[in-house]
Amino acid sequence: MLPSSHLITQSIRNETMSASVLIPLLNRIAEILERINPSEFEVPDFAENSAFLWSAENQGLIPIEDVNFVSIKLLKGINQARDILLSNTQRFASNLPANNALLWGARGMGKSSLIKAIHNNVSKEHKGLILVEIHREDISSIAHLLQILREANHYRFIIFCDDLSFDAQDHTYKSLKAVLEGGIEGRPENVLFYATSNRRHLMPREMIENEQETAISPSEAVDEKVSLSDRFGLWLGFHNCSQEIFFEMVDGYAEYFGIRMDPKHLRKEAIEWSMARGGRSGRVAWQFIQDLAGKLGKQVNF
Repeated sequence: MLPSSHLITQSIRNETMSASVLIPLLNRIAEILERINPSEFEVPDFAENSAFLWSAENQGLIPIEDVNFVSIKLLKGINQARDILLSNTQRFASNLPANNALLWGARGMGKSSLIKAIHNNVSKEHKGLILVEIHREDISSIAHLLQILREANHYRFIIFCDDLSFDAQDHTYKSLKAVLEGGIEGRPENVLFYATSNRRHLMPREMIENEQETAISPSEAVDEKVSLSDRFGLWLGFHNCSQEIFFEMVDGYAEYFGIRMDPKHLRKEAIEWSMARGGRSGRVAWQFIQDLAGKLGKQVNF
């Protein structure tokens, strides 16, 4: 018995409705699968740029045309850290053994500025030295980044993560531990990891103490947390600067940008600015110079 025209029409409508619902759903599933297992991202030409930003979303590297950096000569009060990190970077760029570095300590004292300044300095002589910045929230994708960099073995890469730290319930630090040294493949020979943090052990004290109180073996729990920073061969501490160092910073910027002012008057205004800001640091000195240069109608471009 043949179906009636009414039944045939209803069947067509049902199939059409199903397709209108299924197609968007299938497209959405395809997008999710693509994020989980993204297609291979085109590897950039590292000869064209010396700095890149890692995009976890696209699983690829974005070239940075104009890197924001301060001249290494203007970084005052951190001479020991500067010399150690510069020597370490020069050895790495020369295909010699070098250490991962953790720059920790006071805010605004030039930790990230030093890394960028040293890369700029060393890359002038070693053209194959590339700086790759990765955001803290993208650390979980660092293994894929290393796969890309490992294959580009004619270049040397410094992976740079600014303001690196981990909070409770954040387990991405375990991925970083494996990447730094402990994985099966290990860190590629052409890659170093430089990070800055306000915390020496990258974890808040209460997080470490909580692990100690709730663990079956308290000492092993603390070792697990602290051992992340142990993976960095270099620990470089940055501390709050004295007033004299603060004056050196201000004077250095003023001379570099050609700001002519009576030294006593310059320092008096610098003190007032730092008191209003609640402290002294390289960042505060730079902010003061920017404000002063603006008032004097001068440019302060590096």
